[in-house]
Amino acid sequence: MAANSPSTAATLALIADDMQEVDKVIASRLQSAVPLVGEVARYIISAGGKRLRPALLLLMSGALGYTGSQRFNLAAVVEFIHTATLLHDDVVDESTLRRGRPTANENFGNPASVLVGDFLYSRAFQMMVETSSLRVMEILADATNVIAEGEVQQLMNTHDASLSESGYLNVIRSKTAKLFEASARLAAVLAASPPEIEHACASYGQALGTAFQVIDDVLDYDGNAHEMGKNLGDDLREGKVTLPLIIAMQRGNTQEQALLRSIIETGSTDELSSVISIIKKTGALDATRQAAATQAQLAMDAAAHLPINPHSKGLLQLAAQLLERRT
Repeated sequence: MAANSPSTAATLALIADDMQEVDKVIASRLQSAVPLVGEVARYIISAGGKRLRPALLLLMSGALGYTGSQRFNLAAVVEFIHTATLLHDDVVDESTLRRGRPTANENFGNPASVLVGDFLYSRAFQMMVETSSLRVMEILADATNVIAEGEVQQLMNTHDASLSESGYLNVIRSKTAKLFEASARLAAVLAASPPEIEHACASYGQALGTAFQVIDDVLDYDGNAHEMGKNLGDDLREGKVTLPLIIAMQRGNTQEQALLRSIIETGSTDELSSVISIIKKTGALDATRQAAATQAQLAMDAAAHLPINPHSKGLLQLAAQLLERRT
């Protein structure tokens, strides 16, 4: 997302005080009798990032007029769940760089990263139980399970040059968009919104999360490594077949398809420049951005069902600005 965009900054300013309260909850709930737990957790959480999931929950709460303190607790919960997935992802992907600095597994080792990820999951479940809301627990338990399924499905899809667009979308809707969806839906539950509003919130979250991941996959081939804080071509090295590659495979000539297939199956980045050249030549990046634009429009359509106020306008801006994201 264009973090330096005036409209995005104005939107996030609406919840700046709320985010400070969330940060207080995060700091207090990271406490553990085992020093390494807090050290690793604080390392990855303090790395920055966009905090989009808690921001989404807070913005949606504001749009629906909910001002109770549970929004801070649940915003911290979704950030803990997201952070746990990052810790586990980086171990699975053997990543060494995230947000411009060494990953937790690079600094502390794989065992510590996996186990602290487990701690964050279990702490999140402790916190959601404190809401005494079966509906809240149902939404988050379901989301966590779907995310795990998405992770496993992505692992099964690794180095699969025959992966279809629908197969790719199924993974990102599970792995990434599900927590966006849950974050937005939780706000509706906290606000005791009617079913049609809850559905609109969930639809917004899923579409926004899908668009966010699709743009992320574009930036792996068309981004600036310094701005992004990760290595270009990481997806290719990890054997992840994303939409730019899928479209390039569909549109490339026989020779180009053979080269892409070989590179996908081996995970070699030796010919990354050739891959990027094929992706750009076939118009795959533009087509992928158009797919993200379609999802962003679905998010904006869903947001149109919300009450009209600064927070709901901010949600519209978030979806629109997503398409200008460079990091």
